Amino acid sequence: MTETDSWINPLRDPSDRRLPRIAGPSGLVIFGVTGDLSRKKLMPAVYDLANRGLLPPGFSLVGFARRDWVDEDFAQVVHDAVKEHARTAFREEVWQELAAGMRFVPGDFGDDEAFEKLRVTVEELDKARGTSGNFAFYLSVPPKFFPQVVQQLKKHRLSEAPGGSWRRAVIEKPFGHDLASAQELNRVVHEVFPPAQVFRIDHYLGKETVQNILALRFANTMFEPLWNRSYVDHVQITMAEDIGIGGRAGYYDGIGAARDVIQNHLLQLLALTTMEEPAGFDAKALLREKLKVLQAVRLPDDLGAHTVRGQYAHGWQGGEEVLGYLEEEGIDPDSRTDTYAAVKLGIDNRRWAGVPFYLRTGKRLGRRVTEIAVVFQRAPHLPFSRTDTQELGQNALVIRVQPDEGVTVRFGSKVPGTSMEIRDVSMDFAYGESFTESSPEAYERLILDVLLGDANLFPRPQEVEESWRILDPVEKHWDTHGKPEQYTAGTWGPHAADEMLARDGRSWRRP
Repeated sequence: MTETDSWINPLRDPSDRRLPRIAGPSGLVIFGVTGDLSRKKLMPAVYDLANRGLLPPGFSLVGFARRDWVDEDFAQVVHDAVKEHARTAFREEVWQELAAGMRFVPGDFGDDEAFEKLRVTVEELDKARGTSGNFAFYLSVPPKFFPQVVQQLKKHRLSEAPGGSWRRAVIEKPFGHDLASAQELNRVVHEVFPPAQVFRIDHYLGKETVQNILALRFANTMFEPLWNRSYVDHVQITMAEDIGIGGRAGYYDGIGAARDVIQNHLLQLLALTTMEEPAGFDAKALLREKLKVLQAVRLPDDLGAHTVRGQYAHGWQGGEEVLGYLEEEGIDPDSRTDTYAAVKLGIDNRRWAGVPFYLRTGKRLGRRVTEIAVVFQRAPHLPFSRTDTQELGQNALVIRVQPDEGVTVRFGSKVPGTSMEIRDVSMDFAYGESFTESSPEAYERLILDVLLGDANLFPRPQEVEESWRILDPVEKHWDTHGKPEQYTAGTWGPHAADEMLARDGRSWRRP
């Protein structure tokens, strides 16, 4: 641990949990700063952190992209992005302080002259703004450029941290397109940055509700005793989007829903939902337990019966007529890329043996929602007549990750009246109603953690590789067996997905 990492505010009382952690002297370099992610998420998140007083006074922000801009142009772009997308109110004094540390470097990723200028800019900011040599490099660029950018950082000595300071790399998903490419990417990146200084962003892990999975399970005695094969019938993890691919044809075609979402987001949610209690809430302890679960995940023997892929077709959604995937601009009419994917998984350990886990994701579905539904077994004996309980389903605990963040518990209750009629009711906890402080955006939390060197919420390379080990056989099976089933836009996916659960005597939950 460096001197910078171990710095402690002497005025802070350790027992006061209200005081947030504040980043020490540091700066952030964003490659691909003109892209949508940077404009809509990263730059507003930086401003929101500054507005909340969580960035150091001399914080510096450097943009790198193929634009013929000067520093003032860059500052104006950031200003417009912040005005449009920031979560917190715009304050001129905060903006002026932040803008004083903004610089822009134009150039291509193969341009040695541009990287030399970047090195000079970083050194100048270090002296003028007091960043103590601490810089994080955020690669908001297509994955094919990751190796080239990190090699350029090494070549121009930008990855070398001066004594007592740090240099970190931040990489957006996807981390490869299969196990072999992920291993190669890890090798290339780790040649330049030590593994502990590489932060792989999975923005889902920055969401308050995802972190609340651990709080829900391990801070309460009422859930954990039931969190096992003796009481749980099955688990459904859903990430549904109501939008199509938009302008992402170049990225999405050939990648598909399973690689884009299941390999990272949904398998991470699965790991957090099923892992054993960690020894502590630190990166190593969390990695240890998540890895155990991912290594115990088993695919069904018959992939044809227990995996489903689909493509959205022409239909109506939200009162508007929408195109099918094969009609979208830039998409090959013969494309076999999946926009919907569902898989059944098992976990071979003592806690979960025999419990099926159903993961599904898709575009142009009924509504935008991400949730984890833990569905419990039916009561072994009901001392009521069948007519009394015909509207009674299975107990369930549903963790809503987005958009209505919270937790719902579904259970049976007697309907008021003279007869013994029992039906499902729900108890609901909503973040927006229970807490006065609004949840920070995921990127706020994650960028701050990068600057603090806190890797708790970032997938480590072993997790990435294990996730590809799980998904690769599914993708290989799909490559040689037929093509995706069409489903009408605005529905909940292909019929084969319903049939997959029906064969197990179950049905998908309607969020």
